[in-house]
Formats: sequence, C-alpha cells, structure tokens
Amino acid sequence: MDWDQELDARGLLCPLPVLKARKRLAGMAPGAILRLVSTDPAAVIDVPHFCVEAGHELIGTSEHDGEQAYLIRRGGSKG
Repeated sequence: MDWDQELDARGLLCPLPVLKARKRLAGMAPGAILRLVSTDPAAVIDVPHFCVEAGHELIGTSEHDGEQAYLIRRGGSKG
C-alpha cells in the first residue's frame, strides 16, 4: 500500500510518537495516509487508541525487528 507521508519516530518514547503523528496529520488533507514507524513498545496500545479518539482510521500495522509501522488514514476535520 502507498502512503502520502512518512514519520520516523524510532527511538522516541511515549507520548512522543503519538504527539508527532497528531501534529503531522493535522497538516495533511482528509483521506491522506501517514506511515508512522516506531520502536516504542507502548505504541501498540497508544496508536490505535489515538486513532479512535481523534477520528482517524488505522488501516494497517506491521512489525519487523522491533519496529512497528502503522498506516493511518487522516479523518475528516479532526486533527
């Protein structure tokens, strides 16, 4: 799957990956896709929760060698 922007949050710990994703998504058009890459173990809980609360759609996740990648489709008017 293709994405519009990528955010490298490797090495950042909670809550920084989600805060940086929130800021990046706020500058993207509704429907655009952000790929977030993180090594934070808490991201597996934080990212899905953030998407639900902020009105974004988590459309895919993967994990490889301790890194998680999340594909997030920006929701309507919420940031």
